[in-house]
Amino acid sequence: MIFSNFAPATLAKEFQLSSRAADCLSAYLVTLPEAEIPVIPSVSADYFCTDKDNADICAELVRKGEKQASCSMKYWYQTGGEQGPEPMPQVGHLQVVTDWEGAPVAITQITRVTEARFSDVTAEFAAAEGEGDKSLRWWRDAHWQFFSTECEELGIEMSEDTVLVLEHFRTVWTQPA
Repeated sequence: MIFSNFAPATLAKEFQLSSRAADCLSAYLVTLPEAEIPVIPSVSADYFCTDKDNADICAELVRKGEKQASCSMKYWYQTGGEQGPEPMPQVGHLQVVTDWEGAPVAITQITRVTEARFSDVTAEFAAAEGEGDKSLRWWRDAHWQFFSTECEELGIEMSEDTVLVLEHFRTVWTQPA
């Protein structure tokens, strides 16, 4: 079991969470049946995207249950940045979703992790991401721009064959609006 207890101060220390994120996680964890606790492999707190406007939009989409998927380049899990590779997303992982300022908005739990080349991302996945008009065309345009910028900063080339890690999740707790 990854939790020694559900006290917010303990959660903040053990998982490097802000006190606000730890308070929300604690409030959620105490509602779970005991049998569900051991299947949670990890927890984190973060926002989506790399700018305030999109981070806040995505947080609200998650809170409303419209955003139920996300993706990133597999590069981050194989090579990573200055601190090395990030841990691969795992089914059961809990994320305290925050807005840009770090205010908790929701908690999600990963339900499925798959991989796909950029060119193979489906309309169903684009719709599950919940952004824009939820179409594959919108998804491809927005994500091509995002990943191309990311690749340029890393000195690598974006292509239709770039492998993405696709995360599906469910919203398990929301902050009242």
